[in-house]
Amino acid sequence: MQSAVAALLEEAEQRVGGRTWQLTPGDQALALEVATGLDEAVGVARDQEVLPDIERLAHLREALAVLAIALARTHGPVAWFIGAGAEALSPILSWRALTTEETPTFGTTHPPPDQLADAENAVRQLAAGLSRLAA
Repeated sequence: MQSAVAALLEEAEQRVGGRTWQLTPGDQALALEVATGLDEAVGVARDQEVLPDIERLAHLREALAVLAIALARTHGPVAWFIGAGAEALSPILSWRALTTEETPTFGTTHPPPDQLADAENAVRQLAAGLSRLAA
């Protein structure tokens, strides 16, 4: 996920730097709001790593919710960017932390700890990138 977010941020920064994408003041405010929400959702790495997987996964889903809410409130390039960020994080939606006993899992799987960390770092990376874009 980190590589997908890095590629997305690279493209966005090139477009902003080349002036092919000029964020409006409203876009900048939304980007900062999303960055703050993402930071609040996943917190600091050392704090997250000690949490049970179910809480880590809940925080990652909160990050996706931040993106979904922002996406619903905007349009144009900033919406496309936020949508691509959500898409990069979409594997989170197929993860579960609970064990099953003969109950349907709807295709969900347990993510290995390194994938949880990768997703959390990707969220942090996206938050930092949104802050840079808004500056």
